Amino acid sequence: MIDQMRTSPTNPGADGVRIGAVTYLNSKPLIEGLADFASEASLILDYPSRLADGLARGQLDVALVPSIESVADPDYEIVSDACVAARGPVLSVKLYFRTAPARVRTLALDEGSRTSAALARLMLAERYGVHPQIEPLRLEQDTTATAADAVLLIGDRAIEPPAESFRHVWDLGEEWLAWTGLPFVFALWVTRRGSALGRAEAGLAAARDRGLRDIHDIARRESKLMRLPLETVDDYLRHRLHFTLGSAERSGLRLYLNLAAKLGLAPEGRQPRFRETSPAPRGNAAASTRRERAEPVAR
Repeated sequence: MIDQMRTSPTNPGADGVRIGAVTYLNSKPLIEGLADFASEASLILDYPSRLADGLARGQLDVALVPSIESVADPDYEIVSDACVAARGPVLSVKLYFRTAPARVRTLALDEGSRTSAALARLMLAERYGVHPQIEPLRLEQDTTATAADAVLLIGDRAIEPPAESFRHVWDLGEEWLAWTGLPFVFALWVTRRGSALGRAEAGLAAARDRGLRDIHDIARRESKLMRLPLETVDDYLRHRLHFTLGSAERSGLRLYLNLAAKLGLAPEGRQPRFRETSPAPRGNAAASTRRERAEPVAR
């Protein structure tokens, strides 16, 4: 049985493949039933930025990390077509403004995910020529903990409106689509080149397929745990997010990484790599991805 721990990856626990997944609601369809497809694995649940650190330190074998982390190391490979992406309003990644976007001088960034932090910075830079002073917003803090001109919130706490009012609010999934016409990829399964993941490799896509099949049950369960209306959770999982890395998602990912590199937020010229996945576990229709050379970063 898969060993599931809500802890830091510094203590992976049981022997076997160490899988890191996000604690947020948006990852629930990706890990639903993972135990059935990767029984030898340990599942470590944590915040996205901490999972990225665990993968970099070798404390995890594969992790669902912020998409900007997919090029953080030249040996990294995207190992599955399972992902967290959006083709419009995402609800859980929001930038709150106390002033007009063109007048932002200070920006507080949620420490939970480096992808959304970089997205907020590059959109302000590219669209308004704004390069604000950055300050961190700790995971336990809300918007009232900072007086910054703009505040980024991500994850479950961004789904509900904050206690205070703001002059403008950007849903970054919506803003990205309106600006580029492309989906945005928030998180991907990443491993190191040559790493042996066993059944867990194909199990990532198989678990995603199980999660999509059972998405209504997941919504009912999580709405009770989070004390959110079922309609909100169901809409979020079924309509705001999608979980397959297709050609449009790859185009959006390449554009994002190119823009991030332009601002020094991602390695310049480093290209996302995709590994061929093993066949899905028997009886499951999970798709395999084809091995490719690193894709060119394109604008």
